[in-house]
Amino acid sequence: MHFNAYGGNAALLAAALSNLGDRCDTLTVEALLAEHRVARAQLTDRQLELLLAWRIRLWEAFAAATGPERVAVVNRLLADAAARPYVSTHDGQPPHLHYADENADVVTRVRAVTAAGLALVLTETDPCRLGRCAAPGCRTVFVDVSRNGRREYCSRRCATRVHVSAHRTRMRRW
Repeated sequence: MHFNAYGGNAALLAAALSNLGDRCDTLTVEALLAEHRVARAQLTDRQLELLLAWRIRLWEAFAAATGPERVAVVNRLLADAAARPYVSTHDGQPPHLHYADENADVVTRVRAVTAAGLALVLTETDPCRLGRCAAPGCRTVFVDVSRNGRREYCSRRCATRVHVSAHRTRMRRW
């Protein structure tokens, strides 16, 4: 599945942030932000703390059990992020959307773009594209970019673990 740059990449950033562990450091988060093309991604200790708190809220959008629940969570994220879309043409680029002022601090920009990215996936593709791994005990979330949109696991490793366990359970019954 092909996502537009701001919607899809922003949703992928939301998933990546959601999957960060509790003990990540500034360099890890800065590298993640740079990987997702967030400009001026240098963080202070306070900004790191704020983004780690935001990641928990993002995770809730992926983990919501129903479509209406997911919509409510994303609407709260949008309200709290104060995302205000506008068209930008910075650096000679063609017109494109921004969800926060490009001169805003990194936390404001990341909150706005991740909330908007999740909203775009909900409204322009399919709410089921925001997923949580079906493997018992795994809390990893993902954006399903597969062609058929039927992804259940965060990785082949989790899928294999579940399928091998099911196979062993069937074999014990014989």
